[in-house]
Amino acid sequence: MTSSELMIYTDGGARGNPGPAGIGVVITKPKGETLAEHKAFIGRATNNQAEYRALIKGLELAKDYGARKIVSVMDSELVVKQMKGEYRVRNKGLQPLYQKARALEQGFDSVTYRHVKRENDKIQIADRLVNEALDEKE
Repeated sequence: MTSSELMIYTDGGARGNPGPAGIGVVITKPKGETLAEHKAFIGRATNNQAEYRALIKGLELAKDYGARKIVSVMDSELVVKQMKGEYRVRNKGLQPLYQKARALEQGFDSVTYRHVKRENDKIQIADRLVNEALDEKE
């Protein structure tokens, strides 16, 4: 199945910071139809590392759908501002994740980043997926 434009809603979190971490990804068509949900336990990470890992997984999954344009929606203001070039990536633990996300962007015609509050319906689903991944691992 291919869609030229997809929305990716991602969330990552750690219990403790750093601590056991998980990611959640929801991929939808622009009008909201959910195409995929993904959750994974990623081991020990910080919250910000988990947010980047979720973004990376979302970009990888969107590529599998043949998307050309991506709108990435996250509740992590830091990651959104770094990916938009508004903040520099100073943290050495985030730099390789940032570089991987940048490399994945090259596979698309455009990637737009949007910061939203956690109250967003799809972000809440991504957050639930993070917690499910963590609960299943405990």
